[in-house]
Amino acid sequence: MSTVNKAINGGKWITSATVIATVCQFAQIAVLARLLDPSAFGIVSISTMIVNFFTIFTNVGFSNSIISRQESDRKVLSTLYLLNVSLGALMFVVIYFSSPLIIAYYKEPRLEKVIQLSSCYFLIVYVGQIYSFILQKELKFKSVALTDIIGTVVGTSVTVLLAYQEYEELSLIYGQLSMQLTKSAIQVQQGFRFFRPLLYMNLKSAREHLVYGMYNIGDGLLGFIQFNSDNIVIGGLLGVKILGYYTIAYQLAIYPVTKLNPIILQIAHPLLARMKENNEELKRSYLKILDIISYCNMPLLAGLFITADIVIPILYGPGWESSVDLVRIFVFLSFFSSMSHPLFILVFIKGKPKILFYLNLVTLLIKVPLLYGLGSYWGVTGIALAFLLATFINYVFSFLIAHRLIGSFYKPFFANIRLPVTFCLAMVCLILLYKTFIGNTGPVNAAMQIAIGGAVYGGLTLLYKLSFPEIMALRKAL
Repeated sequence: MSTVNKAINGGKWITSATVIATVCQFAQIAVLARLLDPSAFGIVSISTMIVNFFTIFTNVGFSNSIISRQESDRKVLSTLYLLNVSLGALMFVVIYFSSPLIIAYYKEPRLEKVIQLSSCYFLIVYVGQIYSFILQKELKFKSVALTDIIGTVVGTSVTVLLAYQEYEELSLIYGQLSMQLTKSAIQVQQGFRFFRPLLYMNLKSAREHLVYGMYNIGDGLLGFIQFNSDNIVIGGLLGVKILGYYTIAYQLAIYPVTKLNPIILQIAHPLLARMKENNEELKRSYLKILDIISYCNMPLLAGLFITADIVIPILYGPGWESSVDLVRIFVFLSFFSSMSHPLFILVFIKGKPKILFYLNLVTLLIKVPLLYGLGSYWGVTGIALAFLLATFINYVFSFLIAHRLIGSFYKPFFANIRLPVTFCLAMVCLILLYKTFIGNTGPVNAAMQIAIGGAVYGGLTLLYKLSFPEIMALRKAL
């Protein structure tokens, strides 16, 4: 099977895994929002943030370097594997015993058990993670997808079952650990034929990967502070309950991006890595990725913006109305963030990860004053607006960097994005008319609004972007 056919076949599997994960995640949140207090989501958000922080020091960007450099040396991979496992064990100890300091800052005793359990993540994830990178490098997307599907189903089932057993916020932590334990076991089983680790560690042999990783750590630290500074401020000043509303709104608005973008980028990365010396090919591929991302994400985000006030009460039940305005702000943040993501592939393919470090540094220097400035006037809404403005600035800089790496692409980009923007405006206007003159309460009206939006966007796409015969030809090709 050719490389392109492998990628197309892999795309089917990754898409299937994403659809299943999306259904499970929405079902899980819909159930838990009715069983748990908003403060439980705020507490878990804090523990997730802490785990993400320490992950910066353990992953060291090996996923990007292994795929971009197409690494296959067994001794080098063994060094990276043992280094990851060792760092994971160290992070477990650090997090477990630092829980009193975290509790003192947030003034929330329930954090102790949550953080101590969350630290076990580091004893589990790095046993299998490098095999996931290797499977992606080898274009074994079916194995990657099946791992995600099984892990997601197990994690969701455990979470919901324990929530009904009144485990409160701990149900989410046990669910996450169950999911990761399942995924690690399958990753090892699937990837062992490509890599059998040796009891070998020579940091000099992995020098290029480690140099790569040093920039990744710096970028990761700045990125962490940049993307979590809002959570830190809200949790410390406004409390875990407000953080819970904020977290649910943010997760809902960025959900399309977190599920759709990885399908595209996960497949594109190893393919583009093989054409890194050809700038014209890279430019065409980059524009195609931006085109696909905009067409996939924009209708979902526009639909969420206009239907948030009717959808959120149906999804999460009464008491979550405070999240509606936040969702509408985060919709725009989600779009700008999604369009910035493909830059990461270009930067790593070109072997210039330090660019991301400087990008995040500049964004952070802009974002922190905005958080405190707007937050002091408008509270949690001001913090959300500050995050949006900083993300937009990051998006502009991302395009400037891409221009420098592959040459000018603005004219075809704006020509491509003109259509989905127009389609979304038409969709929003018609849904607004329905809300104004027919109704805006209950599941029936929500379903009608969603159906109208889908029909408008789909119809305009068939008329002006992709004809039905082209879709059928594409379907046959797949």
